[in-house]
Amino acid sequence: MYILMEKRREAKLKEKFFKRIGGLIMQRLSSPDGNVEKSKLFNSKELEMATDHFNQDRILGKGGQGTVYKGMLADGMIVAVKKSISIDEKNVEPFINEVVILSQINHRNIVKLLGCCLESEVPLLVYEFIPNGTLYQYLHDPEFPFSWDARLRIATEVASALFYLHSFACIPIYHRDIKSSNILLDEKYRAKVADFGTSRSGALDQTHVTTLVQGTFGYLDPEYFQTGQFTEKSDVYSFGIVLVELLTGQKPTTSLLGETCIGLASSFITAMEEDHLFEILDPRVREEGGEEEIIVVANLAKRCLNLKGRERPSMKDLVIELEGIRKRSEPSSSLAQHQEEVDHADPNEFEADDDLSISRRSGADLGSIRLSDGRALLTRVTW
Repeated sequence: MYILMEKRREAKLKEKFFKRIGGLIMQRLSSPDGNVEKSKLFNSKELEMATDHFNQDRILGKGGQGTVYKGMLADGMIVAVKKSISIDEKNVEPFINEVVILSQINHRNIVKLLGCCLESEVPLLVYEFIPNGTLYQYLHDPEFPFSWDARLRIATEVASALFYLHSFACIPIYHRDIKSSNILLDEKYRAKVADFGTSRSGALDQTHVTTLVQGTFGYLDPEYFQTGQFTEKSDVYSFGIVLVELLTGQKPTTSLLGETCIGLASSFITAMEEDHLFEILDPRVREEGGEEEIIVVANLAKRCLNLKGRERPSMKDLVIELEGIRKRSEPSSSLAQHQEEVDHADPNEFEADDDLSISRRSGADLGSIRLSDGRALLTRVTW
């Protein structure tokens, strides 16, 4: 009788948690017309076993919305399990929002959501495991200097992910919290954009979303802060701060001019206007990067940080320009080989997650943006 009563009590408790953290909403999303497959629902015991009952030794990181643990599922698959801090409505909304957003996304530079658990006391999300931590950790760790080529590649990958969110997802998605600590690095140090708890979707004909101002100090778009209207150009501003971090190796609240009242964005722009760019660069960037390409990337960052959002470049422009810089920095032989491969590629051979590839057609000034289904969007580029 006691065992039976305990099982019934546990079942009622799980049902209570299921409803409290939005289970009924998730049920609707799991319908044939929804976005979340039923196979992506984990049970609480499975995730407790995977994380050794959320052992402190398994913690990968902590944030404002929860703690992330390393876990191993019964089939041996390594995953990251995000456990929300509490169960109040303030934390339930980001949980539901992140599931809905990530269920619509398939891009190789965006972290994959594997599933969620709705029957635990607090929300649990299960992601693919990204082994090499965050970009923030590496940029600000003097013992692990990133090469210039790696920085340029990571910038291009993050721009590609944001371009996809703004343009290629079924509806436009604004990330709203782009920063180096939300950019993870996989086993090959490729960028993976993460943390979509504060992200928002907009209608196809919508130019902005009006919300309470949220974001991280140092990355927040000043125009968004003043108006409460978040646009795709607000993500561009935050990406500009990440570019400055990649160039200088400094934190977003640091002043490059030694003045405590000026942050990274303002001091970077001032240094450029006063022709002191190469004095503020990270030593590795200064040693390895070509002068011309460094100046081009710095000017891209400056344009991203324009106080007027409409005068900032789009993510599409940034991807094209960053890819152009990378192609020009390649040795001519490897560039020719790459061009030959692209020119003779079968569009049907692109993988499903190859959402964006940009190539330069020889003898022309057209950049070819090719989507995963083989459709090509031609855009004029200055090389």
